[in-house]
Amino acid sequence: MFVVLLKFSGNKGQAGQFMEGHKEWLKRGFDEDVFLLAGSLQPNSGGGILAHNTSRAALQSRVNADPFVEQDVVSAEILEIAPSRADERLKFVLG
Repeated sequence: MFVVLLKFSGNKGQAGQFMEGHKEWLKRGFDEDVFLLAGSLQPNSGGGILAHNTSRAALQSRVNADPFVEQDVVSAEILEIAPSRADERLKFVLG
């Protein structure tokens, strides 16, 4: 399981120009059962994604293909979590 942090960088002002491509990229992640959750980092500092069903290398390739990453609107950090305990509602993440 992974947490992806997408923090605004130097080209934050260009976000609107690449928003549609970013939304399509997010949709693909959900459609392909890789993304579980996506949302904004508060206050207005970027976004965060919870991902699973992928390897770190495949996720890195996916993140690199985000138009926001390609255009330096955000910088990406991937944190890997090895889940060992979960609430009943999240048991599926344990495998």
